[in-house]
Amino acid sequence: MASSIICKPFLRATKPNSSLYPDLQRLHFPSLRISIKPRTHKKLQIQAAGSTFGNYFCVTTFGESNGGGVGCIVDGCPPRIPLSEADLQGDLDRRRPGQSRVTTPRKETDTCRIYSGVSEGVTTGTPIHVLVPNTDHREQDYKEMSIAYRPSHADATYDMKYGVRAVQGGGRSSARETIGRVASGAIAKKILKQFSGTEVLAYVSQVQQVLLPDGSVDHDTVTLDQIESNIVRCPNPEYAEKMIAAIDAVRIKGDSVGGVVTCIVRNAPRGLGSPVFDKLEAELAKAVMSVPASKGFELGSGFSGAFLTGSEHNDEFYTDEHGRIRTRTNRSGGIQGGLSNGEIINMRVAFKPTPAISRKQHTVTREKKEIELLVHGRHDPCVAPRAVPVVEAMVALVLVDQLMAQYAQCNLFPINAELQEPLSLGFPNFEPAMI
Repeated sequence: MASSIICKPFLRATKPNSSLYPDLQRLHFPSLRISIKPRTHKKLQIQAAGSTFGNYFCVTTFGESNGGGVGCIVDGCPPRIPLSEADLQGDLDRRRPGQSRVTTPRKETDTCRIYSGVSEGVTTGTPIHVLVPNTDHREQDYKEMSIAYRPSHADATYDMKYGVRAVQGGGRSSARETIGRVASGAIAKKILKQFSGTEVLAYVSQVQQVLLPDGSVDHDTVTLDQIESNIVRCPNPEYAEKMIAAIDAVRIKGDSVGGVVTCIVRNAPRGLGSPVFDKLEAELAKAVMSVPASKGFELGSGFSGAFLTGSEHNDEFYTDEHGRIRTRTNRSGGIQGGLSNGEIINMRVAFKPTPAISRKQHTVTREKKEIELLVHGRHDPCVAPRAVPVVEAMVALVLVDQLMAQYAQCNLFPINAELQEPLSLGFPNFEPAMI
């Protein structure tokens, strides 16, 4: 067996003393060979584009609000999975603008088309290209953005970072970027559902001061139909009406409000995630905090857990009627030690009030002149209702990525049946299409 040691000096380090090379090269052992390769100068390269998400199920979104279109490229999707535009369109319709009075009045059909990665109705294992054209953009609505910064928008920081920006519609900071997330998330949700019976559902649990009481939604039984039964996407009809009234009250004044989206994951395989830096909750937090307008993340008991003692907060174990280890409570939110434990994963994502409001605000121009600005255009009075499918998508993307990692590392060889479960336990109906 031979080994090679290659010296790579740290950045800006001086070249190692070449007089050592002859001595090192004279070293010889029957089972070891040390070879010294001349150092080659390489440029320091940093990848900082920030438009790609995932390690195995990789998604790159592209496009801008007032450009020709937006979409995504999905690389790493398993082959032979039945897939069509209809599988994606349902979630895109939930995200699209102009669907009710509590969303932006911009009229877009958000009709998607798959250009590659699918043949004869099934995935081929090659990159899937999805495009949604922009059809109702109005460049005149953004004339003032070319000279002045909208408060709490990304206009100023994009200029600070790049020295240039797409003025019309906010460019990549626009919420239309999330179309690519939702389209790819729909694919991820289909894989999760078919392989392990995993469901990802989200709903609005708070709008401004209107907050759903704890326990008012049964996470074991809540359905998509219940969530979609009203325009605010709250499965509790009484509180849905209160939330709609809160949005209407500020909408007619040209103002906006924030909200909270709760997301749950049922039937998540156990063991998803990794210890230390890549804990499952850390991956979920990064994913949902990348959604435009998100400002906070909680898992399980969240910040309220800080008010409890250990004896009050701990989730005690028991064995259920099927012989499975379960927890009597779920303050951990379905994740312990950075790994899913089989209980319902539940999290909450806070969204700020939409910064684009129809009221005069103080700001500065690119030339640093202080002015008053009245923002034109069409904007959501509350982003929470349309953020629901976006949060679902990002959670699904994390889970399918972690599912692939778990399968590769811990299920490639026979599992320890006394301690582990198959990833697709109880859901043997996953049958990839045969070509």
